[in-house]
Amino acid sequence: MFKKKKHVAPKATYGEVWSKGNIATKLSFFIMGSNALANKQWVKGLSLLLSEVIFFVWVFLSGISALSMLSDLGPDKTKKVVYDAAQGVYVTKQPSNSVLILLFGVLAIILCIAMIYLYIVNLRSTRHNYILKRDGEHIPTNLEEIKSLFDTRLHSTLMVIPLIGILFFTVLPTVFMISMAFTNYDRQHPIAFSWTGFQAFGNVLSGDLAGTFFPVLGWTLIWAVLATATTFFFGVLLALLIESKGIKHKSFWRTVFVLVWAVPQFVSLLMMAQFLDYQGALNNILMNLHIIGSPIHFIDNQASPLVARITVILVNMWIGIPVSMLVSTAIIQNLPTDQIEAAKIDGANAVQIFRFITFPQILFVMAPSLIQQFIGNINNFNVIFLLTGGAPMNSKYNGAGSTDLLVTWLYNLTFGQEQRYNASAVLGILIFIISATVSLITYRRTNAFKEG
Repeated sequence: MFKKKKHVAPKATYGEVWSKGNIATKLSFFIMGSNALANKQWVKGLSLLLSEVIFFVWVFLSGISALSMLSDLGPDKTKKVVYDAAQGVYVTKQPSNSVLILLFGVLAIILCIAMIYLYIVNLRSTRHNYILKRDGEHIPTNLEEIKSLFDTRLHSTLMVIPLIGILFFTVLPTVFMISMAFTNYDRQHPIAFSWTGFQAFGNVLSGDLAGTFFPVLGWTLIWAVLATATTFFFGVLLALLIESKGIKHKSFWRTVFVLVWAVPQFVSLLMMAQFLDYQGALNNILMNLHIIGSPIHFIDNQASPLVARITVILVNMWIGIPVSMLVSTAIIQNLPTDQIEAAKIDGANAVQIFRFITFPQILFVMAPSLIQQFIGNINNFNVIFLLTGGAPMNSKYNGAGSTDLLVTWLYNLTFGQEQRYNASAVLGILIFIISATVSLITYRRTNAFKEG
């Protein structure tokens, strides 16, 4: 016997909805919520109608002005002295505040896009009600619509507030920052600035900042690879050591290493900066033990770039190894013991077991986390800024030191003497592109992704 197929109502095009719909249906193409109100879906209808009214009131009061001024970021670029005929005196006319103009312009565009989305929601609701009415099916009442918001559409209801937060506190600042990269916003143009296209990108990639960008980019990638690899590898070794047979008081040893991670990072880094100072405790200890004859410059401006970079990597290991140790411990405790026992019976030693059984399984589980750590190290502001401040300074660089990463150089360009906000925005975009590209390529090559 053949199972009878459930009848599925054919879809309706918007042309059909317009040509065959009633007055309320046609009116909803211009006045949002009309169809919902006609079907006594009061909450949906009033919400859509009120949104449209508020939007158009805003458009006529300030929206048109915000969008029109976005084209030139304000008409007045310099301070002017003009004659005020009403007062009969000369007054100083301040330049346009391009920062606010750009901010409100970007906000206006986002609000327009949001309104377009609401209009599409309105049309979809209208078409849905039209199909139900056309096929003689039940149209949800106002009470049923409200109940569905807390039942079948609860996920949509719960997502409203987070989405609004993301829109205003993530999307708006991000678009504003990206827009700034296409202007000449810098110390010479602190208030009024103009659109300059890709000029700021040219300055960073091939102009006066290129001599700093590419060396700093190279060190950033080297730092990210070494900082991730060292903390992971030695964290795994530490976990294996603590979990090995014959080690007593395992919980105590784990707690000792976790204490390093439990202390706030900025406290640990500032203490290490004092410890590694030219006149700090480490140099005094080494001199008292007669290991060195004079203090070593580890992280100050007189330090060797190689020594400073090695010091930064070692300090990062001290901070990051406990995290990898904890994650590795959880994986090691859940490894299948039958494979290890079989390998021992076949004559495999501890190194071979680690190389062919333990390490591959730990790497398989931790691969996505390693990618996350790698991206985090590209943007690791704290270690560099709090430990070395970018030192030692490099005379060949523009606003950066030998240990500066792209993110700390971005900070220097923004809050230092340069105040090249447009170049900082370009660096932010380039850092995002690098991070996103590396994340996508590496993650798609992991076994966790292929077998997921």
